[in-house]
Formats: sequence, C-alpha cells, structure tokens
Amino acid sequence: MRLRNKPRAGEIISENPGIVVPDPAAYRGKWKEAFGNRNPIHIEVGMGKGQFILGMAKQNPDINYIGIELYDSVLLSALERILDEPEPVPNLRLLNVNAEGLTEFFEEGEIGRVYLNFSDPWPKNRHAKRRLTHENFLGLYERILPEEGEIHFKTDNRGLFEYSLISLSHYGLLLEDVSLDLHAAEPEGNVMTEYEEKFSQKGQPIYRLEAKYPKHS
Repeated sequence: MRLRNKPRAGEIISENPGIVVPDPAAYRGKWKEAFGNRNPIHIEVGMGKGQFILGMAKQNPDINYIGIELYDSVLLSALERILDEPEPVPNLRLLNVNAEGLTEFFEEGEIGRVYLNFSDPWPKNRHAKRRLTHENFLGLYERILPEEGEIHFKTDNRGLFEYSLISLSHYGLLLEDVSLDLHAAEPEGNVMTEYEEKFSQKGQPIYRLEAKYPKHS
C-alpha cells in the first residue's frame, strides 16, 4: 500500500485523546472502565481509513469497538471520518500502535472478537510472518480472546485467503463460515470497507470466513 504523508498527522491525533487513546497500555484490563460500561469489546486489526469500524460501531451501539492502525497518516483519515459524524460515537476508540504488541494493550480474554479486513497480503514467502493470519498473530489473538473466541476475515486476495484457510486450520481453529463470493449471498448487516466497495463494484469476488478457537480441554 502506497502511503501518502499527511503533515501534522501526529499533532492532530494528539489533539483528540478522547478518540485516539494516547497510552493504551495504561488501559490493559481496564477497557470496560474506559468505555464506561461492561459491553463486549471487538477490535479491528489494520482498520485502514475506518469505514468498517465506524459503521460497525454505529450499527451496534451495545458493542464497544477499537480500531488499530500502525500508520498515523492512515489513522488520521479514520479520525477525520469520526469527527465528521454529526453525533459523537461513544463506543469507538482508535489505537495508533503495532499489532505485534496486542498483549501489551489487552489482557487475557478482554476482547470478544477480532476483525481482519483486506490485510496486506505480503505475497513473498519471506514476508509470511507479517501476514495477520500467520501463526504468530493467531497466538496473540488467542491470548486476548475468550475461550472459543472468533476471528472474522475478509479479503479480495485469493492467495492470502487460501494461505489463511491453511494457517487457521493448522493452528486448530474451527472454520464455521467460508464464502468464496460474499456478495453473491450477502449476509444481513454486512458493513463494507472502502476496499470492499471498490473491488465488489468491479465485479471482483470478496472472500470471507469466520473461525473459532477450540474450546479448552
């Protein structure tokens, strides 16, 4: 993904601590207090410009959402989208952090679901460990999810989807809902990302799966 530098991105982000949490490690184990309720918490890892996570938060006010994005210039687009809303979105927070540090920001079982949408496919084999469905990341998600926690994954990249099916299966996750063409029979309440809108309008199939970690013995 080609990133466009946005002047003052860091400054604008720091001016909105009520949306972009400045020290997420301080809330580890305390996110329910941060939101002021005991509703479930779902996260999107690699949220991009925030269309999906914002749409989910508006559609499901009884669930708290946290969007995670490494690049401040990309996160700024999500922040601006939220600030443009006519009303506040109290069940949504953003983190400008690296997903490799998830266990620094969330304690065991604190997160109810992980969303992965249109992640960078990192097509070269030597970069496999950077894929968000690599076993290293699956281990991180498992530590912050409850027993039988879920991953929901969407992509337009068939190679990444096939890799992910294998990676999830080898890790021991149970594949519960696999679609090779999401919009051929679109599920009720589906919230599209920017990429999903773009690729589906071109007639490209969108691949989707839901996977669940096995119950502990």
